[in-house]
Amino acid sequence: MMIEKHISALLYRYQCVIVPGFGAFLTETSSARFNELTGTFSPPKKMISFNSQLKNNDGLLGNHIALEENLSYNEALTSIKDGISKWFEVLDQNKTLYLKNIGEIQLNEERKLIFEPIGSTNYLTSSFGLSSILVANIERSKSEKSQPVVIPIQRAKKGTNYLKYAAILVVGLGLFSSIMNYQNNLEINTQKSKIEKQVQQEVQNKIQQATFFIETPKTINDVSKIVDEKIVNAKEELRYHIVAGSFRTEAKAQILVDQLKEKGYKNSKYLVKSKHGMRPVIYNSYKTKEEAQVELKQIHNNVNKDAWVFIEE
Repeated sequence: MMIEKHISALLYRYQCVIVPGFGAFLTETSSARFNELTGTFSPPKKMISFNSQLKNNDGLLGNHIALEENLSYNEALTSIKDGISKWFEVLDQNKTLYLKNIGEIQLNEERKLIFEPIGSTNYLTSSFGLSSILVANIERSKSEKSQPVVIPIQRAKKGTNYLKYAAILVVGLGLFSSIMNYQNNLEINTQKSKIEKQVQQEVQNKIQQATFFIETPKTINDVSKIVDEKIVNAKEELRYHIVAGSFRTEAKAQILVDQLKEKGYKNSKYLVKSKHGMRPVIYNSYKTKEEAQVELKQIHNNVNKDAWVFIEE
């Protein structure tokens, strides 16, 4: 399995993709640039960098691979571990590790990972479909710059005044034609700009539809008419939660919640952010510690050996 294709897919939506045990690929948006050497304008893009210090698993890559490859979370982590082992085999032979659409990695003399990004792929969705534009330079010769344009003026004869009026008419028609052409070109460019903006907006909407969204819960004004007091009290007693993972962003937490619900954990959800800034994603909640421990043992044996019990204060 090519881990880099999943990393590449995540770089379109996230600023940081951690490969557990290897390092993190980071993105930073740069503005449009003009290259004086090549004479080209480049659109805004995401610049990729690498940090070998960020190795702790945040669950993003593992959950994405599990979803895309139809694997369990543990199987996905195993695939990542096997892929990283092959990467290190290449690097230990002093060879260059090539990651398609991402970049190249080598080991230096101090055995540190050196990353060189590939600039051909633009991970900035707002620049989707935009390419570099070549600008042609217009140069004038020195003679054209230094010599003024001299228009000889001849005195017209009395009998040829009609030529003067004819010349004025021709100049006027030429000026009128130039103004009309300018207005037509301006209108065409305006319409073209509107069409390009519409196309970009449609592309952005399609990209956003492919990502995960978290809807804001609807507010119910009269809670007392809908929620029974006994049910509220029962929920308040469910203080023991089995945690599948913790994330800093709601998007990552929602990804794991959706995966757990597909596997049959209908009560899966993410809790409010803790004092450390993390959102725990849970399989289920229980009234007593004993009930939670029984279910935790089954999850350890069959699903996730890293799951643990969180006691809500």
